[in-house]
Amino acid sequence: MAAASRIRKTPFERIEYAIICSTLLLMVVVTVQPILNLLAVSLSDSAQVPGMSGLAVLPHGFSLDVWQVLLTHPQVLKGLANSLLITIAGTAINVVATTLMAWALSRQGLPGRRAILVFILVTVVFDPGVVPDYLVMKQLGLLNSYWSVILYRGVFAWYLIVLIRFFEEIPKELLEAAEMEGASPLQTLWYVVAPLALPAIATITLFYTVLHWNEYFRAMIYLNDPGKWPLQVVLRQFVVEGDKSLMVGLDAMNRYTGGSQIDLRALKAGMIILTLIPVLAIYPLILKFFTKGTMSGAVKG
Repeated sequence: MAAASRIRKTPFERIEYAIICSTLLLMVVVTVQPILNLLAVSLSDSAQVPGMSGLAVLPHGFSLDVWQVLLTHPQVLKGLANSLLITIAGTAINVVATTLMAWALSRQGLPGRRAILVFILVTVVFDPGVVPDYLVMKQLGLLNSYWSVILYRGVFAWYLIVLIRFFEEIPKELLEAAEMEGASPLQTLWYVVAPLALPAIATITLFYTVLHWNEYFRAMIYLNDPGKWPLQVVLRQFVVEGDKSLMVGLDAMNRYTGGSQIDLRALKAGMIILTLIPVLAIYPLILKFFTKGTMSGAVKG
């Protein structure tokens, strides 16, 4: 019975399916292999790291010296705390502001709605650039302040447009039913629209999180105090400049003991993995909201 109900595939469909699966598998290998190589290098014995190829995915020997240095280094820990602060605060402000603005602009009766949408599209085409950004931050007195990075692009135009279109597709019957029950616009947004829009809100939350976590350029310009640098700036200072003493300390370098014997390549690999872990950890939490048919059956007829 099960065999009879199984859909038969033509030879062409089988070949097409095999090509798709092979392509996806190749993309996974190409994406994951560099990360596994960095992890293997960071966990390898420092004496064997120079002989490791870029294709190795298993550690040569085993040592936690790299991670002991990174996870006890004051500047790395401070950079991690700064990155978490900037990312959490910035993402929360972004998501709330984008959701509220999208909800207002998705209502057809909003006065000046078309003019506001045109203005938003203009900001997409004409990016002001770094210099006007810097001058605005200077005028607001936000230089060398966390807010200069947290408030950057409080509402990203592309994500706003995506959310507006999603809100516009919500059946009007649901909104009318909420209004008939006496719900205010904010109550309608919170109790009716937001649960239905979880996939879209989760998507922009993920995008905003990655945007803030990977930010280093503006943090490098606006934040002059090394104690306020996010982890990405610390990573850049170490990886680009290649200053090993920044991680292991001048005293250990001069005495050639302890962390000074750790391979520089292994330190860089560990530092890069450390910046990837939070982003990789948040993906499974967000992906559970990416479901289809969220509004299936919400309206009958």
